[in-house]
Amino acid sequence: MKKIEAIIKPFKLEEVKEALVEAGITGLTVSEVKGYGRQQGHSELYRGAEYVVEFIPKIKIEIVVSTEEYAKVAIDAITNAAKTGKIGDGKIFVTDISNVIRIRTGETDADAL
Repeated sequence: MKKIEAIIKPFKLEEVKEALVEAGITGLTVSEVKGYGRQQGHSELYRGAEYVVEFIPKIKIEIVVSTEEYAKVAIDAITNAAKTGKIGDGKIFVTDISNVIRIRTGETDADAL
């Protein structure tokens, strides 16, 4: 089992969600997060005053899939839908999952997904 975490631009969320559904990925968790990478924030002007935005709003998507093949499908779907070709498109992190337990039924691992 693999956990896929993707940090993307907020306006790309709907496109990524649609791409994942088309790819057969049915469950995901979405969080609003803030951070920065190479962008290092930016300056904005508000009512004549300049201020620095240190953390950029992003969206974090988390998916757990049962096989390596599903992981590749999900990664391709996210990459193709989230890419703008500009700085700040985001990152995808893939980690191994050792156990999954469905709280309601007690099912474990692939059955719990």
